[in-house]
Amino acid sequence: MVRFRGSALSVVLVFTFSLSQAGFAASHREAPITAIDQKADITDWFTFVSPENPDKVVMIMNVDPFLEPSNGPNYFPFDPGIRYAMLVDNDHDAVPDVIFEFRFKTEIRAPEVFTGFVGGIPGIPPITSLDGAGSAGLSLRQTYTVTMIKNGVRTDLTAGRTLFAVPSNVGPRTMPDYDALRKEGIYTLDHGIRVFAGTVADPFFIDLGAAFDSLNFRKAAGGGVLTPAEDAADNENFAPNAVAGFNVNSIALEVPITMLTADGKWHPSCEKQAVIGTWATTSRQNNHLLSNEKAKSSNPYEWTQIQRMANALINELIIGTGDKDKWSQAEPKNDATFANYDLNPVLAQVFKSIGIPVPSAPRTDLLPLVIYTAPICPGCGKNDAGPIADLLRLNTGVAPRKPGSERRLGLLAGDPAGYPNGRRLIDDVVDISARAVEGILKDAAKYNLRIGDGVNTASYEKPEPEFPFVAPAYSGRDSHHLGPGQPGCAGGDCPVN
Repeated sequence: MVRFRGSALSVVLVFTFSLSQAGFAASHREAPITAIDQKADITDWFTFVSPENPDKVVMIMNVDPFLEPSNGPNYFPFDPGIRYAMLVDNDHDAVPDVIFEFRFKTEIRAPEVFTGFVGGIPGIPPITSLDGAGSAGLSLRQTYTVTMIKNGVRTDLTAGRTLFAVPSNVGPRTMPDYDALRKEGIYTLDHGIRVFAGTVADPFFIDLGAAFDSLNFRKAAGGGVLTPAEDAADNENFAPNAVAGFNVNSIALEVPITMLTADGKWHPSCEKQAVIGTWATTSRQNNHLLSNEKAKSSNPYEWTQIQRMANALINELIIGTGDKDKWSQAEPKNDATFANYDLNPVLAQVFKSIGIPVPSAPRTDLLPLVIYTAPICPGCGKNDAGPIADLLRLNTGVAPRKPGSERRLGLLAGDPAGYPNGRRLIDDVVDISARAVEGILKDAAKYNLRIGDGVNTASYEKPEPEFPFVAPAYSGRDSHHLGPGQPGCAGGDCPVN
């Protein structure tokens, strides 16, 4: 039961049940289909203007949650049977205009070796390179291709290059300079595009243990409502980050803005052409689906979408469990089917039932998340809103903040470069989303409860200031997780209660 500091409100069982069924965070098996097909599970989707190169957009797709760094011997390869895709809508119709597809291949170079990665022992030197000298210990090695689809034309951006995925960080004996190995996995393609694929430290942050224990948030962190001081501490945690110490597979792409806009030009933030909508998908061919239904298709080699993600927590926090798989496999242009979830979220009614003021339905204040409108698109008129569609909308004309000056609450804290204007690695989408459901986008003075889990930032490995921005993978030998009662929170050990 959650008790709000300074009030007698407590969350009743129906609140607990609703959130438990809906899921609470992006780094989980948020739908029944991805609970079975974990490799196809998109954990998080990020899109932001690069602080390193402000004339470019960075898109990051994370998949395959909760990878234990020490879990050998094969660790965490990408699935060659999955088509990973990043999609961009630039004319506000929720239909992709630019698509980037990624396909992986796996080779076993030393089938007699008991593990996928070995080095620093007699006969096998440490792994110091992804290819050539120093790569002998990479038995399990993956390459991948990048294909752009624009105006119906497929362009192989790989163009004869061999791109290697960066493996998990096994440990210091096997990979004595993992940072150098990781940097080798950053490639520059044609048109100034940069790409990276590999295992990284999961950038997400949340107190999962409290969330899934029927929202039993730590009393020491406000019990679900932060103090002003806690809320302002963007770089400190007051509760354990359950994702700390886990890895995730990541694909990062940096693309010139002019390759993504409808007219191939850069636009200032006041113009509608500056705003794009993005999302990520994973798909399998019908003959490889874990469910046999689609395998009966007349064309078993057709692709079927398994998962999609745009705005954080829409599927987890808004869509009902009975519709989660349907939503995961739907196209954004058809999201009007799910409009009732967006315009009258069950969670808002639960807030209301326990005494938290929320706006009356229909919740038009949530429309900026599902149509092209201000504040993300100040230049958009009624005819530019497009259909209701879950897209992560980014105004490419808004300048990025310098690393270290960002605010974790993004737009809610007066940082125009933050979520829901795109999403950066540091954006606290858990707290932002909860407050949006409460009604802060409607009236910040009236609906201003500081709802939060007390986890305000990533632990141990922080996002980096340079591409690919995601932090290096945790070491399989030397990393550990963060839990209640362990050091890692403001003031010392993270609270148990």
